[in-house]
Amino acid sequence: MADVLNHLSNRLPRRRFDAVIVGAGGSGMRCSLQLAEAGYNVAVLSKVFPTRSHTVAAQGGIGASLGNMSEDNWYWHMFDTVKGSDYLGDQDAIEFMCREAPKVVYELEHFGMPFDRNPDGTIYQRPFGGHTANFGEKPVQRACAAADRTGHALLHTLYQRNVRARTQFFVEWMALDLIRDEEGDVVGVIALEMETGEVMVLEAKVTVFATGGAGRIFAASTNAFINTGDGLGMATRAGIPLEDMEFWQFHPTGVAGAGVLITEGVRGEGGILLNKHGERFMERYAPTLKDLAPRDFVSRSMDQEIKEGRGCGPDEDHVLLKLDHLGADTIMKRLPSIREIAMKFANVDPIKDPIPVVPTIHYQMGGIPTNFHGQVVAPRQGDPNHVVGGLYAIGECACVSVHGANRLGTNSLLDLLVFGRAAGNHIVSSKLKDQANKRLPTDAGDATLARLARLEGSSAGENTQDVANDIRRVMQTHCGVFRTSELLAEGVRKIMELDVRRRSVHVKDKSKVFNTARVEALELDNLIETAKATIVSAEARKESRGAHAHRDYPDRDDVSWMKHSLWYTEGERLDYKPVKTKPLTVETFPPKARTF
Repeated sequence: MADVLNHLSNRLPRRRFDAVIVGAGGSGMRCSLQLAEAGYNVAVLSKVFPTRSHTVAAQGGIGASLGNMSEDNWYWHMFDTVKGSDYLGDQDAIEFMCREAPKVVYELEHFGMPFDRNPDGTIYQRPFGGHTANFGEKPVQRACAAADRTGHALLHTLYQRNVRARTQFFVEWMALDLIRDEEGDVVGVIALEMETGEVMVLEAKVTVFATGGAGRIFAASTNAFINTGDGLGMATRAGIPLEDMEFWQFHPTGVAGAGVLITEGVRGEGGILLNKHGERFMERYAPTLKDLAPRDFVSRSMDQEIKEGRGCGPDEDHVLLKLDHLGADTIMKRLPSIREIAMKFANVDPIKDPIPVVPTIHYQMGGIPTNFHGQVVAPRQGDPNHVVGGLYAIGECACVSVHGANRLGTNSLLDLLVFGRAAGNHIVSSKLKDQANKRLPTDAGDATLARLARLEGSSAGENTQDVANDIRRVMQTHCGVFRTSELLAEGVRKIMELDVRRRSVHVKDKSKVFNTARVEALELDNLIETAKATIVSAEARKESRGAHAHRDYPDRDDVSWMKHSLWYTEGERLDYKPVKTKPLTVETFPPKARTF
């Protein structure tokens, strides 16, 4: 079999580039723009047309301390981000991000991004959860917005600039596996053209993962169907760990029963959450910030209201988001897409009636470990900060870590821009363009071809969607807003059973053209790796911190658990590394109890 695979892999068609970027969302296209404008031969792979990448669903804004509405500065933004992360974020990376924020927003403005404007022509900014002035004193307007379609505007702006820079897009292509040489450096990827079923080797001097999140491991998610953790799966199969995967953010306001996102910008514009008694209940949980407390805080408060019998509707299983008091003009100007979503998915017009909402899985704080240049860092014996040569990761698939245990709203789009740009700059400064491509290993593609052969090798076995749906049910039940030792332990056992079932999945349709069954089976390999990393890491963390709310360990334990988790697929083992509490130029923010 090995001889046959080597023969086949050596015959795989090959293309050679300076850089291959996997993912055409905000981070991927920000990085590709930097490289293409520097004269790099860049290939960007995307499962969908670039402007349909999941960044398009981001609604509320980009966090940056422009100070257009009132006094603001990057140091306050840094404090909010560190506090929001429940002190698990790396403070060097957080300082870097917050200091760079105004620069990347003004760059976007010059690229032609259609931001909303103030009467004086400056960029309009709205309040957002957890963003404050003077170290928590009062809310501040920091989110730079394009109505409630900020991600949509961002993607179109970046795509047009990339077309101008002659970036090469491989649309409806799926990366399957990394290629590492004998020294452990990454020298390219194996990729599948989804239309034809052709498998190809894409050689590169540098490979950048910008593959987004993996929210589809949960049953109720705001994520698109393409968010299957492809970068995470490829990383683990290449021996790279995943960091802090126990931390998943539940967005407080997903449409009840549909999961579609209702931006935090609604509350930023003045929307309020109500229970069945018409009470603005967040005033009890967060007296200062109220409905604009950080997302983990609001989600737990909503969940508690529902569990204690103050939920709305016949099943008392949601709360209400009221915005009719804002007036039709404000809603139509600032929140037009939200009105459309509410009418389509909740059958209510928010100009007249409140929207039924419930906490819904939204964002992964963890991912592939990197430094703030975007370089992938995979510890090895004697070198805890070992950089994997030729590999970068940016955006939601990466863990820098600027979000720690909980991300502040608007810091996601900021993360994409800052670290997409930083990775591009670092690659350009390393002068990789002037170097030759490294030699491919002789077995490049063997493991991928064996995986494809396994999927088509039998006429009986598990159905892909049966296994995928069972993964989502287990994760939703056993790894939700509130967790217990019993729930998590049972969840680990069930996910490991599903991992065994996943290995016997087969593809019924043997056609190699437009075979979505094959793509879904390949995505399943990535989903299970992400689910295992999440639930094993969560079961091991015996504390409550940020989005990880553990009923058996309700307090944060800085003595034992102020550390990042590292999960390796080999042996399903865990390791840990310290949090970087020293910023680049300023004093450390020491851990404190989080009150709002």
